Amino acid sequence: MQTITARPWVKFYPSEIPPIIDYPQEPLFKLLTESAKKHPDWVAISYLGKKITYRELDELANQFANGLIPLGITKGSKVALILPNVPQFVFCFFGILKSGATVVPCNPLYREKELEFQLQNSEAVAVVLLNNIAGQNNFYQEFEKCRPRLTRLKHVFVTSVTDYLPPVKKQLAGPIRKIQTLQKEGAIKLTNYVRDQSKSEPNLDALGIDPKNDIAIIQYTGGTTGISKGAMLTHENIVSNSVIVANWVGISQKQETLLAAIPFFHIYGLTDAMNAAIYANQRIVLLPSFNPKEVLETIEKEKVQVFPGVPTMYVALLHHPDLAKYSLSSVERCVSGGAALPLEVQKKFNAATGGNLVEGYGLTEASPVTHVNILRPDAVKKEGSIGIPIPNTDAKIVDIETGTKDLAEGEVGELAVKGPQVMKGYWKSEDETKNVFRGEWLLTGDIAKQDKDGFFFIVDRKKDLIDASGFKVWPRDVEEVLYTHPDIKEAAVIGVPDEYRGETVKAYVVLKDKSKNPGEEAIKAFCKERIASYKVPKIVEFVDDLPKSLVGKVLRRKLREQEEQKSAAQSQSPSA
Repeated sequence: MQTITARPWVKFYPSEIPPIIDYPQEPLFKLLTESAKKHPDWVAISYLGKKITYRELDELANQFANGLIPLGITKGSKVALILPNVPQFVFCFFGILKSGATVVPCNPLYREKELEFQLQNSEAVAVVLLNNIAGQNNFYQEFEKCRPRLTRLKHVFVTSVTDYLPPVKKQLAGPIRKIQTLQKEGAIKLTNYVRDQSKSEPNLDALGIDPKNDIAIIQYTGGTTGISKGAMLTHENIVSNSVIVANWVGISQKQETLLAAIPFFHIYGLTDAMNAAIYANQRIVLLPSFNPKEVLETIEKEKVQVFPGVPTMYVALLHHPDLAKYSLSSVERCVSGGAALPLEVQKKFNAATGGNLVEGYGLTEASPVTHVNILRPDAVKKEGSIGIPIPNTDAKIVDIETGTKDLAEGEVGELAVKGPQVMKGYWKSEDETKNVFRGEWLLTGDIAKQDKDGFFFIVDRKKDLIDASGFKVWPRDVEEVLYTHPDIKEAAVIGVPDEYRGETVKAYVVLKDKSKNPGEEAIKAFCKERIASYKVPKIVEFVDDLPKSLVGKVLRRKLREQEEQKSAAQSQSPSA
């Protein structure tokens, strides 16, 4: 069997992008320090009217680093950030790195047990988090529940979403946003502590950072397929991916405005919306949470040009009743990541906005980006493709069973990747690390195929495969059809136990208008006209929403868990 010719995708690269891009062999904090030297007076952060220049951002990072070092926090220490997209996340991130420590980004909406696992597992000695109640989310209270059991944790810094608002908005923020600030025992108020520190840069050379081997970030996987694991991402991993992504997306030539609505605590937001943008001296507009109306208003007001997002964000904007009222003409480039982008969503978003929305691909273990479609409107694109490997990156398809046999073009197998962005391994998980590596190649867990031109197509998650009477059904195949139905807003497909078939296909459907329910049989008939009969959902359940991660990835695992709970409840009922 003939294997695929090495790197056939290179011929599709834009002329100004070489197959190998040189990136700084330097610690991650250099992205900020160098940008602050090049354009100190350019706006780095725009936060609800507050402007912070690159010089000011770098000085804030220095101040936080200078405050951490006397506390004994240095190379090898772990410091957790439990923050949404606020200025504090950015300068604390770089301040932690400038102290020599490792950053542990955590989801601020995690509950007690989730926080406890990540803080204990990472061995965090300090944490920065919100001291607010916002709506129904008591950020600090969940942390307080597990704090007595965090024996390594010595220092707690608290801050507010209002701390870096302009003076006028800061006065109004409380009653408007219904935010209550809590007084905490044994907690340090971040703004006061930072203000008292020197703005001078600490002795960074004395840290002795080895970019290739020293860990910059312990980034926990989303846990969408099981227990969350900490990916050890080195300084080189993040620097290389940030520099290459910035060049690929085309944001490294002049200052543009980038909308950061995807959370920085997720690796996609951290690299694409923060680090790549800072390397390229971009103006980053921060939104602490995703609200469709606020996003539309921000794009129009701030003249946003670059808008990285996830599929559910684009779906939400498409279905906003006031979409047509806003001018989105400034948007030039949108890269969708974090989850599969339904083809129908891509077409409708480009038609509605004129924005050049393309799909990319990555995973936490690869910092995250490995594949992206070319963003130029006249570039070669293939429907349903995640694109081609970015510079410095190799990819191939291997057999699902062992991951050691290379497959030929068109054959379906597991996607394997190799490059400078691939993690060092899983934190304190040698066995898990061995399971996903075959030499230098990382097994992604995603099932894919490659065509003769080197374009890759994701078929589905390895763990989501449905085996119905011996027929293999990939959920994404069915979901793509469901998304074309005129009454369906969102859809997700899983396999559920079936006495006759072993497994059968079940679809969960969110309607655009609940008053116009076409009914289960109509949905099945629609699918039957478009896909093989064994792929047609045998069960259709209409739901108000789908379980999602904070970045909008539909959690099929949660749907399977719900089915298991239903089955267990039925088996225990008296009538069972």
